[in-house]
Amino acid sequence: MDVQHKIKSFSILGRFLDQFRSENPVKNQDVPFNDDFFDKFESLIRISQSYNGWFTEDQVRFAVASWADALTEDNLNKWLTPYGIEERNKETVGLVLAGNIPLVGFHDFLSVLMSGNKALIKLSSNDQVLLPFLAKYLIAINPDFSDYIEFTEGRLQDYDAVIATGSNNTSRYFEYYFRDKPSIIRKNRNSVAVLSGDESESQLVALGEDIFRYFGLGCRNVSKLFVPKGYDFQPLFKALYEYRDVIEYKKYANNYDYNKAVFLMSNFQLLDNGFLTLKEDTAYSSPISSVFYEYYDNVESVVKRISDDAEQLQCVVSNLIDGSVGFGQTQKPQLWDYADNVDTMKFLLSL
Repeated sequence: MDVQHKIKSFSILGRFLDQFRSENPVKNQDVPFNDDFFDKFESLIRISQSYNGWFTEDQVRFAVASWADALTEDNLNKWLTPYGIEERNKETVGLVLAGNIPLVGFHDFLSVLMSGNKALIKLSSNDQVLLPFLAKYLIAINPDFSDYIEFTEGRLQDYDAVIATGSNNTSRYFEYYFRDKPSIIRKNRNSVAVLSGDESESQLVALGEDIFRYFGLGCRNVSKLFVPKGYDFQPLFKALYEYRDVIEYKKYANNYDYNKAVFLMSNFQLLDNGFLTLKEDTAYSSPISSVFYEYYDNVESVVKRISDDAEQLQCVVSNLIDGSVGFGQTQKPQLWDYADNVDTMKFLLSL
C-alpha cells in the first residue's frame, strides 16, 4: 500500500470527522460509509463522558474537529513529502498510549501507518473507544489497513520497536521494560506562557484557551506564567472571565475547591477569580484549576531558563520569544509539530 493511497484514506477520515464539529451534526452524503458509521460515532461522542468523566461532549468534539482540520490531502502531503517514503517491509511498533485528552495517541497511530509499519496498540483505560472506532472506519475505507492495525489488552508481545507515553514514574518502568528495543519514551511535560504586560485583550482571551481546553489536562496546556515584575493581573483575570462556565463542571469544581483549600491551609498567597487560582511558584506543573506564575527581571533570563529546562517543556506561548506558539494555538498542533520535539516519522523510517 503506497503512501498516496494512505493519504487518500486518511483524508476521507478527515472528511468523516468534519461532520461532528457541532452538537447538531449534518450528514454529508458524499462521505463514504456514512450509513454504517455516522450515527454510531455521533452516539459515541455523546456517551464518551460515561467512559471518562473528563471527556465531555464539547471536549471530544474539539478534538475531533482538530483532527478533521489536520487530515487534509494538502496537510498530509506537506508533512510527508520531505521524507520520501517508499514501500518497505513493515516492522511492528508497539504503541502504549496515554488517555489524558481525547485521541491523544492518534498522531502516533497515524505516523506508524504512514511510515509503512504495523501498529500494535495498547490503549489507556481512560480512552478505549474512540481510536478503535476510527480504526474500523479506516479499514472500511481501505481493507488493506487490517494487516497494519492490531489492538491488545495484555502486555505487548512480538514487537520490533515501541513508542510509549506516560508519567515520569511510568517512564522509568518503560525504559527498563523496553530497554532492548528501539524506543521513544515520553514523560511528563508542561507548557508555559511568557507575558510582557502589553498583550491585547484578545490575546489574553486566547491564552485562556491554552489554559482551560481539556480542563488543563494536556501537556500542551499552559500551566505556568512568566510575568515581569510589577505585572498587573487584572486585565488577565478580566479576559479569562470568558471561561467562567468551567466551574459549572463538577469534576473541575471539585478540583478547584480541593486545591484551593490545600493552598490556603498551607498559608500560600493566592490570586483567585472564583474558578482559577494563581500561585507564585517556581515549578512548572500546577494542579487542575490552578496556574503557577513567576516574576522575571529580563526576557533573556527567561530564555535561558526555558533552554535549560527544555526537556520539561512542551510549548512556549509568547510574543517575546522566537519560535513560540501563538496565543490560543497550543491545542491545535500541525502534523509536523512532534511531541517533545522528537521526529517520530524519522524514528519510524529508521527501523
